[in-house]
Amino acid sequence: MHLEPDVRPVTQMKTRAAELLKRVAETCRPIVITQNGKPRGVLLDFATYQEIRQSTLLLKLLAQGELDARSGRVSTQEKVFAAARSRVRRA
Repeated sequence: MHLEPDVRPVTQMKTRAAELLKRVAETCRPIVITQNGKPRGVLLDFATYQEIRQSTLLLKLLAQGELDARSGRVSTQEKVFAAARSRVRRA
């Protein structure tokens, strides 16, 4: 997979949106959209967007877990399972 993104001006996005969408769907490569020569956005296929979103959310959860562990906000496996069993019994 070639990692260097395609770069296209916003005017091409306006006039050839369907073509650009087809390209990202076929290649799974991002297209950087520029305005006045500066990058302003990125066009991605939906599957890649979902993967990036899920990865980002997982990294946030991991970071929160590390912060909790450093702050002493932890429980043993036994306590967690006991609390879960108790909740299931009450439901």
